[in-house]
Amino acid sequence: MKVNITETVLRDANQSLIATRMPFSDFEDILETLDKAGYYSLECWGGATFDSCLRYLNEDPWERLKKIKSKVKNTPLQMLLRGQNILGYKHYPDDVVRKFVAHSVDNGMDIFRIFDALNDFRNIEVAVDEALKQKSHAQGCICYTTSPIHNLEKYAKMGKQLENMGVTSICIKDMAGIMGPQEVYNLVKALKESVNLPVFLHTHSTTGLGPITYVKAIEAGCDGIDCAISSFSGGTSQPATETLNYALKQTGYETGLDEKVLKDINDFFKPLKAKYISSGLMDPFVMGTETDALVYQVPGGMISNLIAQLKSQNSMDKLDEVLAEIPRVRRDLGYPPLVTPMSQIVGVQAATNVLLGKRYKSVSKEVKSYLSGEYGQAPGEINANLIKKVLGDENPITIRFADTLAPEFDKVKEQLKNTTKNDTDVLSYILFPQIAEKFFMDREENTATKVTYSIIKK
Repeated sequence: MKVNITETVLRDANQSLIATRMPFSDFEDILETLDKAGYYSLECWGGATFDSCLRYLNEDPWERLKKIKSKVKNTPLQMLLRGQNILGYKHYPDDVVRKFVAHSVDNGMDIFRIFDALNDFRNIEVAVDEALKQKSHAQGCICYTTSPIHNLEKYAKMGKQLENMGVTSICIKDMAGIMGPQEVYNLVKALKESVNLPVFLHTHSTTGLGPITYVKAIEAGCDGIDCAISSFSGGTSQPATETLNYALKQTGYETGLDEKVLKDINDFFKPLKAKYISSGLMDPFVMGTETDALVYQVPGGMISNLIAQLKSQNSMDKLDEVLAEIPRVRRDLGYPPLVTPMSQIVGVQAATNVLLGKRYKSVSKEVKSYLSGEYGQAPGEINANLIKKVLGDENPITIRFADTLAPEFDKVKEQLKNTTKNDTDVLSYILFPQIAEKFFMDREENTATKVTYSIIKK
C-alpha cells in the first residue's frame, strides 16, 4: 500500500513555528529540490501565508504563488482555504469566493483543502463547487475536536455529507494534535467503511501524539498524511517527514520519497532554523511537547500568535491564565473547534478576559458576529446569559450568512480602478483592505524609486 506524504514546511510548519514569517527569498533556492523528493503535494499557500505576505513580508502573495509554481513543475501545490472565509476572518459573498478560487488555479494552485471552522458545510459548498468547476482537487475537511457533543457517529455522518457534496477526498483536520491513536483508528475505519473516497489526516506534534496517531491511521486505511522536514518538525508543527518515511518503509508501506533528496532539503533548512531561533522568531515554547494542549486544544498557529500578542503587551506572565481561560470561553460558545478563525476569536476573547480582570467586560466584534450566527451554526448550545448580554433582544440568524451578502467583486474593482493593477489586487483588497492598500502604496513608491534610480544611473 502507498501512503501519500504532503510536505508542510512552506506553510503550516512555518505558520506553527515562526508565525508565518518565512519570506520567499529564504526558500526560493530549495524549491526545485523539493520538487524532486517525491511528495504527494507541497503545501505552500493559504492559511495565514496570504495575510503575512502583505502585512509583514512586503510580498504579493499571488506573485509568491506564481514564483513557486514556476520552479515546482511536477509536485502538486496545495493550499488551505477557509471556505466562505477564504483567507480572511469573516464571510465573503459567493462571487468573491468563486473569483478567488478561479484566480488561485490560474496562478498555480492544484489542491484545495477546504474547511469550515464550525463544520457547517453550507459554508464550503461554493468553494468546493468552484474548485471542481476549475478541474482542481477539492478536499473537504472534518475539523476534529473533543467535547461533550462530539462523537464518532457525528464525524462519520460528516464524511457522508462531504461525499454527497462531491469532494475529491476527505481530510481529518486535527489542528491541535489532540487525536489519540485509538480515536483516529476508529474514525478512519468508520470513514473508509462509509465513504468511497481517499481519506487524509492532518495533525500536529503539539502533544507528542502525532507519530503514533499517524501510524494507527495508516493501519486503519488512511491514504495520506502531512509531515514537515525534520528541522521544522515537532512541537506545534507536524511530525518529521524523514522519521515517518523511515518507519513506514520499514513496516512495508511505500511513500515514493527519496531519502537522499530529503537530506538535502533538511540540510538547507537547518541554518534557517538557527537563524530564526537566534532572532527570537522561533520561541522555545512552540518547539516543545505540551501535553496541557489535550485540555486547552490550542492549535500550533494560534499558540505562536498568542505568544506574540502577549509579548507585545508585556504580559507573557499571563500565558497560563489565558490558556486556562480558553476552554471556558469555548464552552460558553458551544464548543466550536479551535481552528482559524474560531481559534483566534476564542483566543483573543480569552486573553481579553484575563488582561482586563473580568470575563466579557469587553466583547470583540467577532464574538458578537459569531453569537449573531454570521459564522454559521454553533456545534452546541451557546451560553444563554452571554447571548443576552451581547445581543440583547436581537435574534441570531439561522440561514447561511453568505445568502445575505450582495455580490461585491465588480463594485470594488470599479472603486479601485486607479489603485489596483489586476483582479488579484482587488481580491487582496477585499480580504485585507487596510493592509492591501498600504502594500499597494509601498509598491508604487518602490517602483518609482527604482525608476528614478535607473534614470540617475543612466
